[in-house]
Amino acid sequence: MSKNQRSALIVVLVGAILWFLPEPAGVTPLGWHLAAVFIATVVGFILHPLPIGAVAFIAITFSVLTGLLSTKDALAGFGNSTIWLIVCAFLYSRGFIKSGLGRRIAFAIIRAIGKSALSLGYAIAFSELIISPATPSATARGGGIMYPIVQSLAKALGSEPGETAKKIGTYLIQVGYHSDAVTCTMFVTSMAGNPLCVALAAKALGVEITWMDWALAAIVPGLLALLLVPYVMLKLTKPELVSIPHAKELAQKELTEMGPMSKAEKYLLVIFLGSLLFWATSGLTHIGATPVAMTAVCIMVIVDVINWQDVIREKGAWDAMFWMGSLMTLATALSKSGIIKWMAESAGAAISSLGLSWVISAVILLLFYTYIHYCFASVTARISALYAAFIAVTVAVGAPPLLTAIVFGIFADVPISLTHYGNGCAPIYFGADYVSQGEWWKNGFVMTTITTAIYLTIGAGWWKLLGLW
Repeated sequence: MSKNQRSALIVVLVGAILWFLPEPAGVTPLGWHLAAVFIATVVGFILHPLPIGAVAFIAITFSVLTGLLSTKDALAGFGNSTIWLIVCAFLYSRGFIKSGLGRRIAFAIIRAIGKSALSLGYAIAFSELIISPATPSATARGGGIMYPIVQSLAKALGSEPGETAKKIGTYLIQVGYHSDAVTCTMFVTSMAGNPLCVALAAKALGVEITWMDWALAAIVPGLLALLLVPYVMLKLTKPELVSIPHAKELAQKELTEMGPMSKAEKYLLVIFLGSLLFWATSGLTHIGATPVAMTAVCIMVIVDVINWQDVIREKGAWDAMFWMGSLMTLATALSKSGIIKWMAESAGAAISSLGLSWVISAVILLLFYTYIHYCFASVTARISALYAAFIAVTVAVGAPPLLTAIVFGIFADVPISLTHYGNGCAPIYFGADYVSQGEWWKNGFVMTTITTAIYLTIGAGWWKLLGLW
């Protein structure tokens, strides 16, 4: 029996055992069976008996055949706006590569600060920080703006997927993704789901979270976590190219050889700046991140920055659409089935019965709320399913309402780092093929745990100083 066959057998056994176990009291058979399929799918992602796109598509096909999902519901995930934003981000990146603009920007960055891998890591992290308050879509920011530049930096330094990935590409890709995750925690306007937390807090607890309330609470622990990202990733994914002593000379030579900007580069620069403007002002224009990205792709095709064959051949986009769309479908169905709500209520009831102090009870609930993100392919979906229930239970055990509302809002974003489906830009960075899934999950767990520890220690002290508790 081959390794893939053994892996497939384990996936099937996990799903079958869970399927035939009696469902707990308060859980419907539908919810339990959906949970069995979802858990088996995640196990399939880990063991890789087939490519993850195939595993995910088999899972939703099985769900249709067994009556867990209708065909309409099974395909609904592929129509999700986030999925198409991911696809457009891949195509955006293709434009940066084909036109040469990404390479030009990368060499300009290297010329300015390219002394070492660490200096490039901090350039990526602080670029994320600067644009995050004005970019309410983490997928647009991480996948549409930063990813093409990060990918171009890796390629400019001779690091490609495969044999040369560890040269510096793996490191830069991980810094880019985890920086995006940390900046999501820092501002109401840095992630699409954060304003939903504000709205739900007002309804559930009657507290108003202002933009400044959130920013003040997150700024000290958030900055510390962001400062650690390039350093921690340097230790976890140590690049071969740690020092780049001749980087500036190399970059200047390459820029000279490239000559003046081509027409395609100029077109793409205008499209890029226009996209950034519309993403930053979405609160005023009421134009979502996905329509902006779709428009950008259309314009790129019209002015021949990319052509239709480039769109068809961008296999990373279509692979991500298959597995992310399938996973989105399963996660949404799981949430609607009531099993996630049952888990939250059960955890709350169990902790309340222990008679612990509100601080310990709140920390336990917060940790459960954080690491359950393995079951979600969308931060906004997790907020919709769990946020109101968890803040209500936490306040019931004695926690201050405003502190609870802000902290659970921040921790809606903290576990984005965990998986390659943690948020919308995860499949884009993962699709670059610089980082294996096992390494991604290991690094994600470490970074999530470090960020969690910072917020619960330095953050808690800062919140005390602010008078939040």
